[in-house]
Amino acid sequence: MRRVLAEARYTLAGTSGCVACLFSCPVPLACPLERSLGMDLPDSAQARIAALGLVLPPVGKPAGAYKPCLVVGQQALVSGHLPLQPDGTLLKGRVGDNLDPDAGKQAARLVGLSILATLVHHLGSLDRVTRVVKLMGLVNCPPDFTQHPHVINGCSELFAEVWGPDRGVGVRSAFGAGSLPLGVPVEIEAVFELA
Repeated sequence: MRRVLAEARYTLAGTSGCVACLFSCPVPLACPLERSLGMDLPDSAQARIAALGLVLPPVGKPAGAYKPCLVVGQQALVSGHLPLQPDGTLLKGRVGDNLDPDAGKQAARLVGLSILATLVHHLGSLDRVTRVVKLMGLVNCPPDFTQHPHVINGCSELFAEVWGPDRGVGVRSAFGAGSLPLGVPVEIEAVFELA
């Protein structure tokens, strides 16, 4: 089926659009039609980054006396990361104040992309990771905000896309915070098991 869709995509009236939607698909495996038809993504987490059309931000430098990633035995411990945008700037705001919960969830996805960039930088490849063990997410929000899990799902769902629904989902905590460094809406730290 994939070959048929791919051939149709590149031969249909000389366009690069797919037969179903006629939109240009720069990354065929990211096509919602193909994914809805049950077409598998690559087994390699590193290959899934490209297949999903994900763009990793630049790797940030530590802003204090800590290591962004530390390998201890068979685990990679990743320090708290902030929502780094593709241009290297931080997304700022407060969920439940000037950002709604869905914007907070998108911020958590940006944090997840930043964590992936750090893992690639320190490990050489995401394929060294065998599973997500734990996430701890902090949400910058007012005291009456209650949708912390929804916000942190932005990162959890990203990791499930990269490593699959079993290996990409670990245990997790989601907390509210009265403020976070540099005025960001979300900070997340993580633990990963390594091969």
